Amino acid sequence: MTATLLDGRATAKAMRAELNEAVAEFKEQTGVTPTIAVVRAGEDPGSVWYANSIKKTMAGRGMDSQLHVLPLTATEEELVALVAELNADPSIHGIMIQEPMPKGMDEAAVKAALSPDKDVDGVHDVNAGRLANAAPAGRPPGVRPFFVPATPAGGMELMRRYGIEFSGKNVVIIGRSPIVGKPMALLLMRENATVTVCHSRTKDLPAVCREADILCVAVGRAEMVKGDWIKPGAVVVDFGVNDVEGKMIGDVAYAEAAEIAGMITPVPGGTGPMTNIMLCQNLLVAAKRKAG
Repeated sequence: MTATLLDGRATAKAMRAELNEAVAEFKEQTGVTPTIAVVRAGEDPGSVWYANSIKKTMAGRGMDSQLHVLPLTATEEELVALVAELNADPSIHGIMIQEPMPKGMDEAAVKAALSPDKDVDGVHDVNAGRLANAAPAGRPPGVRPFFVPATPAGGMELMRRYGIEFSGKNVVIIGRSPIVGKPMALLLMRENATVTVCHSRTKDLPAVCREADILCVAVGRAEMVKGDWIKPGAVVVDFGVNDVEGKMIGDVAYAEAAEIAGMITPVPGGTGPMTNIMLCQNLLVAAKRKAG
């Protein structure tokens, strides 16, 4: 058996066309251009690359982006003051604070300075809390509107677009970070899946993985998950991005896994292309909320 490819590139391309139309309609109705401010301190190469990627993606959708860069020597107070200034700017609809932040800086304090209404990457405690407290899908949410981190939101949308059902499925998530693992677990629980979250202290991890109808991996260890960890016919969603001798490798041993799984995301070309498109969607939603 060879797994069906969950093609993030093709899916993101289709979504870009949909988003272009939605953004054009919004701008025609309101005269407002959805705008994101990207904030960082220093010139971390990965952050520089991602900021350029965001700028290109936004421009392609008819949206705008602003880059605000402080020196690596910036203080926490300076970064918080910049965020506060952007919070108060009515022309800015979304704010993203890039990591890594300078050493010694209280990242929680900086994120807390964000306006939850402009937190289009879903990192503020208010947005995380509302996701945790939201009722199952199909019921009144029971919480005020919130934003979900773009990477897990993209993984969910990719699976939906391939017709994958969540209700009643056994899901195993490897990784418990607040930007992928935890929100992914909450999103899947909202869809009535039965979710197990695994981590470095999980006993007999391969055996747990073999019980999964859907296996999501986000640990940052190249090819950690082997083919014999996978239940035949399972859906495998690999969020891993690992640079191995200049080549991008996922957390799943793809060649082995593709012979066992029913569906699988490639790396690159799987969940990655979905992240920026979901960030764009969040920004449009933020602009619409601001416009009423």
